[in-house]
Amino acid sequence: MAFFYNIFINLLIFGMKVFSLFNDKAKKGIQGRKESLQKIKSAFPKSDKIIWMHAASLGEYEQGLPVLEKLKEKLSDHKILITFFSPSGYENVVKRKTIADVICYLPFDKKSYVKEFVSEMNVDIFYTVKYDYWYNLLEELKQNGAKTYVISALFYDRQSFFTSYGKWFVKQLQKNIDWFFHQTDMSYALAKNAGLTRSSVTGDTRFDRVKQLQTQDNHVEFIKDFIGRDKAVVFGSSWQAEEKIAEEVLQGSPYAKLILAPHDLKRVQNLKQIFPNAILYSEIKEKVENFQSRVLIIDSIGLLSRLYSYADIAVVGGGFHDAGLHNILEAATFGVPVVFGNHYRKNPEADELISADGGKSFETTGLAADFVMFLINNEETLTVMSANARKFVNEKPDSTNLIISKILS
Repeated sequence: MAFFYNIFINLLIFGMKVFSLFNDKAKKGIQGRKESLQKIKSAFPKSDKIIWMHAASLGEYEQGLPVLEKLKEKLSDHKILITFFSPSGYENVVKRKTIADVICYLPFDKKSYVKEFVSEMNVDIFYTVKYDYWYNLLEELKQNGAKTYVISALFYDRQSFFTSYGKWFVKQLQKNIDWFFHQTDMSYALAKNAGLTRSSVTGDTRFDRVKQLQTQDNHVEFIKDFIGRDKAVVFGSSWQAEEKIAEEVLQGSPYAKLILAPHDLKRVQNLKQIFPNAILYSEIKEKVENFQSRVLIIDSIGLLSRLYSYADIAVVGGGFHDAGLHNILEAATFGVPVVFGNHYRKNPEADELISADGGKSFETTGLAADFVMFLINNEETLTVMSANARKFVNEKPDSTNLIISKILS
């Protein structure tokens, strides 16, 4: 199976290089990987001990960050490396102020690539977030004496580990992962049944992350003035499906203000065509007492989590197709009921929020729009769901401290 895995990696590299000729994101990933080795050579003398967090993309980064911050606090003499697989995660985080000494792309999982990359560092602790496993990398790390972990691990029954050919993958993880910190009891049970017994249930570190949002400064200029006395519906990381919901709500609820933060800023021009009277956030130059439009389009990055603090209702994107549901916890932490589509197989927190009556999932955009308008007009239901959403987040265990106590034991 190792032979076929390495063939797959070579095909992946070839495919990514071909795809990069036609796709800007793929091109950034290919070019960025050419710089990764030099970045660590320049930043890390061999005497430095390294804490390395790998995240597939932005969501996994947010999930892993609370653990990284706590490790840095406890092991202040260590240097920090963060790697990404996807350009979207890298591009978003590299512009921020972080605790990392180096942020770069993860090399493709070809043996020669990862051997050279890992040999340039003294990696003390490595962890990957959720389920981004690269087998040559994990083997090389163990051979070099690193302690290896998976945090917020999430196994589900359709993964390759539970297929007829999955024994090789399980064997690699048994050999090369010191401990799995699972999000859910179901994930823990699936892993244990497959033979991955070095594990425990510690919950989802994203809850620790979003709880921190409640106490930070969440002010966003002009938003309070735009909302006024109306109900505010924030469409977070919206796709076309969520834009359809916004259209229906705009027509059916005359006393609602809509704030749209698209998943991709390239959609801003499309949104201007759909909502010709909308205001672009970047064009607001000074305080306006009476905004003439009921739609505000956010054409800046980095504001969404703070915008949720102003919301009465949140509609979170990604759940009406297979792209994957975006972060619903950033809204729920502020006591905001969350509405989303029903494609969220990899998001167990969605089922939990629904069970807690702090959110609702719908098969069609029409049903979702109807429910948003129902909440706008029914203060009692809105209040109950708001309290449930906040309670759902606040009652979750302190996952980060559970993980840290095990890693440092």
